[in-house]
Amino acid sequence: MKQTKTFPLAAPLVPPATPTAWGQVARTAAQYALMMGIVALMVLPFLWMLSTSLKPQQYILQAVPQLLPDPLTFESYTQLAERIDLGRTAFNSAFVAIASTVGQIIISAMAAYAFSRMRWRGRDTVFVLYLTTMMIPAVVLVIPQFILVRSLGWVNNYAALIVPGMFSTFGVFLLRQSFLGLPKDFEEAAFVDGANHFTIFWRIILPLSTPALATLAVFSFMGSWNAYLWPLFTARREEVMTLPVALATLQAGPRALTEWNMVMAGSVVAVLPILLVYLFAQRWFVAGVVSSGIKG
Repeated sequence: MKQTKTFPLAAPLVPPATPTAWGQVARTAAQYALMMGIVALMVLPFLWMLSTSLKPQQYILQAVPQLLPDPLTFESYTQLAERIDLGRTAFNSAFVAIASTVGQIIISAMAAYAFSRMRWRGRDTVFVLYLTTMMIPAVVLVIPQFILVRSLGWVNNYAALIVPGMFSTFGVFLLRQSFLGLPKDFEEAAFVDGANHFTIFWRIILPLSTPALATLAVFSFMGSWNAYLWPLFTARREEVMTLPVALATLQAGPRALTEWNMVMAGSVVAVLPILLVYLFAQRWFVAGVVSSGIKG
């Protein structure tokens, strides 16, 4: 019986890496290295702030700085709670930030709807004039606003901290850009069914603009929570004092010595709410920035 010879299958040919492929790998590696370096530069101050808040006072200003605290202690946080009324000031900041954010969203959304979905004479001219107010520095408006607030009897009152923050030219501009990108088919169909402007605004425009609303909420909450100059003028009593103003009193401690571990502990307490708000609204925040055409 004649036997047939079998030949092994040839191994698949793998093309060698070309100079172009190696160049692409090198560019990708360089991009990742650059991004990791940028992230490290941004995260390092926060890590140093957290590390300093966990160190005793005598270990802060060492000749050789240490990122990892040794020994580790939470004494600065307990001293912070004893030095200032941390619960009251944090409640004041949270209440003012939430109230002004809700008010700013409502007022900005209604103004943006009038500038984007309603037709009236001089609309575009009024909007341009309205945008020009963004060129006025906020510091210039502190004294006129304070005179107005004092004449209304709002000094050392929550109203002085909340009401001025409800009006934002940037918020109107942001939401107007988002509303202009929405299709008009739903709006026209709602008009045919007998809906009015308020129904369209509440049931159609706002639900479709959730990303832009979340973006404005993050910006408004951050601005109100971190505000220092305006609360310094209008909220000087401890009952309505906000957290940034209270933390500023730690800059000159006993014997004119700034206790940096306590200052950094207060900074950690002030940063955490903003971080939580951003992480909660991150998905809508990114989508809102993209849809609104904001570039930074």
